[in-house]
Amino acid sequence: MSIKHAILGLLHYKDMHGYSIKEHIEKHFGNMWTVNYGQIYPSLESLEEDGHITMVELAPSEDGGPHKKLYSITPEGRAEFGRWLESSPERQMFLRDPFLMRFIFFGFGDRDSALRIIDEQIAFYREQMERREENIPRWENYGVYVRLMAEMGLNLNKTYLDWLIRAREEIERCGDEEPAWRRAVVTG
Repeated sequence: MSIKHAILGLLHYKDMHGYSIKEHIEKHFGNMWTVNYGQIYPSLESLEEDGHITMVELAPSEDGGPHKKLYSITPEGRAEFGRWLESSPERQMFLRDPFLMRFIFFGFGDRDSALRIIDEQIAFYREQMERREENIPRWENYGVYVRLMAEMGLNLNKTYLDWLIRAREEIERCGDEEPAWRRAVVTG
């Protein structure tokens, strides 16, 4: 997914500030995509240069805050978004999760530390699931596609949480048992 197209999609709903765009992507698309400010602002600048969005600089607030930039989609941006929407998506399932990269190497570390980190993930995904469940009625107001996507996020969250709980139980049952591959390396 292109961050530029995600921005264009969000701007179909309403004009937004860069911070709001990043916050919305993290909060609502976190199961599909993560972004940082280093991606948002260059993408906004590029979209503006291409004529796909416009930017209006608003006066600072009465409390002396910084100028805010409000972004709007242009007709050219709507056309570009339409072309992207109608094109075939990439066919790969892409899951990038720093925890999973760490998890695969937990066998080299301390089991108690691994269990603590897994517990942190369980708490995080429980909180996420509660938030997603609370938001389902709200998402129904945005139409079938948004509601279905919200349901998929909830189902993925539940699957991930179930897996974390099962993984924790299995690791705890194994105790400090040395993995077979490590015994083979030591004795071989």
